[in-house]
Amino acid sequence: MIRLRLYTTLGCHLCEQLEAVLATLCAECYRLEQVEISEDEGLVAHYGVRIPVLVDEVGQELDRGMEPDRLAAWLAARGWLDETAWQQLQQQLSGEPSPGVTKRAAKGATLRGGRRYLG
Repeated sequence: MIRLRLYTTLGCHLCEQLEAVLATLCAECYRLEQVEISEDEGLVAHYGVRIPVLVDEVGQELDRGMEPDRLAAWLAARGWLDETAWQQLQQQLSGEPSPGVTKRAAKGATLRGGRRYLG
């Protein structure tokens, strides 16, 4: 099991986004330690404008890991990327239907990036 650390703060929606993408893309079992930066002035000074910051076991950091392509590259460099999940996520983000899936939108609605928008 790999051990990861996430520098975060309460209510950080970008941190929540990173956690969701990590759960989707990581092929390995992992333990995620969340470090609350607001309780330590030194951590706030170091990570305050950079969160979320994901750190691997050897201390290598990933800033802005909530961006799926950055997280996928970081995981791939360590051999931890679930390639199939990454391909599926890329299709969803581009609005392309997965093979064998037909997407229909309600009348007057359009699909963009896998989401339905009413016209």
